[in-house]
Amino acid sequence: MKKDRRKKRRQCNFCADKVEHIDYKEVPRLRRYITERGKILPRRITGNCAHHQRQLTVAIKRSRTMALLPYTSE
Repeated sequence: MKKDRRKKRRQCNFCADKVEHIDYKEVPRLRRYITERGKILPRRITGNCAHHQRQLTVAIKRSRTMALLPYTSE
């Protein structure tokens, strides 16, 4: 019989740092949550909580609009 081994859930980085609001101007922090092609990484990969993942998505989209982050890779 196979043992059911589940990976331990990662703690949200934003909760650990006690971040209340994710700012769209923090480009180095936002860059960690997008792929090389410019896609936003899902919550199950990043380990963020739902609240911060929604804030992160909005911040990434805002920084793309302000041309701080690319929409796609070059």
